[in-house]
Amino acid sequence: MRGLFTGSTHERGRIVNQIQPNVNGDILSSLRPHTLDDYIGQSEVKQKLKIAIQAAKMRSEPLDHILFAGPPGLGKTTLAFVVAKEMGTNIYVTSGPVLERQGDIAAILSSLNDGDVLFIDEIHRINKAVEEIFYSALEDYKVDVLIGKGPTARSIRIGLKPFTLIGATTRSGLLSSPLRNRFGMTLELQFYSVDELVQIIKRASSILNISIEESAAKLIAERSRGTPRIALRLLKRARDVATVKGREIMDIDLVEKTMDILEIDRLGLDEVDRRILRTIIEIYDGGPVGLESLAAALNLEIDTLREVHEPYLLQKGLIVRTSRGRIATDLAYSHLGYSSRIRGGLFDGSHAESEECKTQD
Repeated sequence: MRGLFTGSTHERGRIVNQIQPNVNGDILSSLRPHTLDDYIGQSEVKQKLKIAIQAAKMRSEPLDHILFAGPPGLGKTTLAFVVAKEMGTNIYVTSGPVLERQGDIAAILSSLNDGDVLFIDEIHRINKAVEEIFYSALEDYKVDVLIGKGPTARSIRIGLKPFTLIGATTRSGLLSSPLRNRFGMTLELQFYSVDELVQIIKRASSILNISIEESAAKLIAERSRGTPRIALRLLKRARDVATVKGREIMDIDLVEKTMDILEIDRLGLDEVDRRILRTIIEIYDGGPVGLESLAAALNLEIDTLREVHEPYLLQKGLIVRTSRGRIATDLAYSHLGYSSRIRGGLFDGSHAESEECKTQD
């Protein structure tokens, strides 16, 4: 029966990719840690994973299904690769938006071998019309697929080999309860401390074969928004500046120069972050303002505003989220050089909110 659903290798390759070892020695790819011991930060998550992995190995069973949740750039994908490495199995990678048909999902699941890991990024974006196929697959390792149309249509059940599904999401609340409840472990990733980011930066600089002073690494860490992905990106840009200037060691002056070029201030805010705060303060008199109105005023996608910028602004205490919308705090005023709340803005007065503002979280 598997031949009915697997399709050609070329067709499957457009939906799911098997990750092979880094045989070419790509330095930038090697920045990802490969074991839990090498993985820096997220100590509580690592402890839970170590116990689950060890227990699964002792019982010779596949690992339970795992959902990683948290803001972008915290290491959800990296942890999925680490789990597969620790289990000694293959990992297949796909993303929620491309899984549009039941046949696609059946093809992927039926091609997995014992213990294989299927990693689905942005799992909250799976087409709800086909999500149900995962229910029996996750619980019973079987999938029900409808063959044909009209009166001749029939449902067949395909047996699957035991596998592990790892999902990653930035918005776990958008997962339906039936799908979310079928994950044996739901692990929330937290922002990293400065000390943890310094360790990540120093490890990466060693792999990239560049020297960096402790103070310079700390400066990058302080402006990385608690996010390893941003820390590594800033390290690479500082490395570019060092290369152009012929510097063999990255010191704090060179990193400061890099931050000035990138327009990243002492709180780790970039120009988009500052524009968000200025819009709330100058146009909406400090708020409250609904997310849709703010996104329209800034010409930004709502998801970008909600998932990329807002979490850090909330964490730093620059905005607060109320039932009526977002409000800039006194810290935001002082950071941008405003002496007091501005009066006479576009929406001064009662701040009458639209229905959209009232329904914001």
